[in-house]
Amino acid sequence: MNTKEQKLRYFIYARKSSESEDRQVQSIDDQVNRLKKLATDLNLSIKKTYTEAKSAKKPDNRPLFDEMLKKIENGEADGILCWQINRLSRNPIDSGKISWLLQRGVLKSIQTIDRQYLPEDNVLLFSVETGVANQFILDLSKNVRRGIQSKLENGWRPGMAPVGYKNDLYTHTIVKDDERFNLIRKAWDLMLTGNYTVPQIWNKLNNEWGFRTFQKKRIGGKPLALSGLYKVFTNVFYAGTILHKGQTYEGKHEPMITFQEYDKVQIILGRAGKPRPKTHSFTFTGMIKCDECGCFHTAEHKKKLIKSTGEIKEYTYYHCTRKKVSVKCSQKKVLSEEKLEEQINDVLEDYSILPKFREWALEVLSEKNDIEIEDRTKVYEMQHKNLIDTQKELDELTRMRYRNLIDDDMFLKEKETLQKKITEMKDALRQTEKRAENWLELTEKTFNFATYARIKFNKGTAEEKKEILSALCSNPLIRDQKLLIQAEEWFETVKVGYQPLLQEYLRLELDKHPLNKAKSEQLSSLITQWHGQ
Repeated sequence: MNTKEQKLRYFIYARKSSESEDRQVQSIDDQVNRLKKLATDLNLSIKKTYTEAKSAKKPDNRPLFDEMLKKIENGEADGILCWQINRLSRNPIDSGKISWLLQRGVLKSIQTIDRQYLPEDNVLLFSVETGVANQFILDLSKNVRRGIQSKLENGWRPGMAPVGYKNDLYTHTIVKDDERFNLIRKAWDLMLTGNYTVPQIWNKLNNEWGFRTFQKKRIGGKPLALSGLYKVFTNVFYAGTILHKGQTYEGKHEPMITFQEYDKVQIILGRAGKPRPKTHSFTFTGMIKCDECGCFHTAEHKKKLIKSTGEIKEYTYYHCTRKKVSVKCSQKKVLSEEKLEEQINDVLEDYSILPKFREWALEVLSEKNDIEIEDRTKVYEMQHKNLIDTQKELDELTRMRYRNLIDDDMFLKEKETLQKKITEMKDALRQTEKRAENWLELTEKTFNFATYARIKFNKGTAEEKKEILSALCSNPLIRDQKLLIQAEEWFETVKVGYQPLLQEYLRLELDKHPLNKAKSEQLSSLITQWHGQ
């Protein structure tokens, strides 16, 4: 380095992007340390050090880089000291700016770790090297897009796995996060009841269930953000589908919910993706409708002065909103919450069973399991055959398009119909696979409900009361201050079979008299009949 060059004033510029283009590049601190040592070795005068964590793929994306060039044009420095020429630019616009400054002699030197660029050098060499850096970005972008598309077509979501799942670094797929999957599914279950707002579920998830996000190197291990839970409830990924840039792809990951459940939650959330705000929280609002006009019942608090004592009492009353203009509703009378809960309690009494009957019912469930598996297998085989036939239809449609037997419009229309059909069939197959487990769980829950629901309703919180009514029936109605309930069919079966056997059981008076041979035979017959139910 001659004396004149040693007097040049340099800016150090170090850059590293978080994107894949710079994955192998040394860290900014490493670059700065090496460049300062080089400046000492070459006896360079350093005016200022610029560090920037920005991508150079696009122009006008690096404010510190632009500031550095402007100061060079103003004569505040003469040269740039950087790790490699690609630290300065990976796009033709910024490369052109640097090249023009260098050719004019405004920029007198660019010094890198392995070479120096001067104004008198052949411009072709500089153009080739900056062109290589730019071409690298173009090729990388194409390869990344190609890789993403291939991954999507193979049924795998690119990028970070949603909450409840995790990225498998060995297979490059997305798998269940065993620690969090069931908790997120539980959050979906609460949302599906229609009895909870997202903030209420969010509070339960983080504060009651102790949910914490997946711990990564620098992030995670914290409660899920409220916005994160909204993203969960609006992400079709949980139903087995990948949405990427407006296109849908069938995912190979294990779905957490069905498409029907996903659609139901979207309806509950509303178009804006958020529940309607409520000024008061009432136990049964949003779930009981008017039997005459179909509008929901709402509730309001009222205060009443008790003249005899001077005490002010508060009451909650339910009444039809009568919002449908097209329907004249005559249901104007109100129903107090106290009377409503009395009616619910009376209904629950009809569907309640003694703990002993629950024990007998659960005994027979394991015996029925083998029969259920056999039935499920037959259903599964038929569903699988229909799926194969529909896939053949799609393959034949594709062949017809290749032979120009149908036009693009017809092909796309039929293809979309068949693909939707295939997706629904695969969803049905997944549900059948889980059916044996689900039916056993459902029947156990049914008998547990019948045994303990009435006790829990009388002693439970407002949320628990709402859950119990929701579990008993899906569409409770009110007409003339009378609660009308059509219980789920499995509860009706329990009710019809239980009442006659209950009378026989009570006549045995087992709590008063010891069990003899005659009573043993009667009890055995009673249990057999109950098992048969």
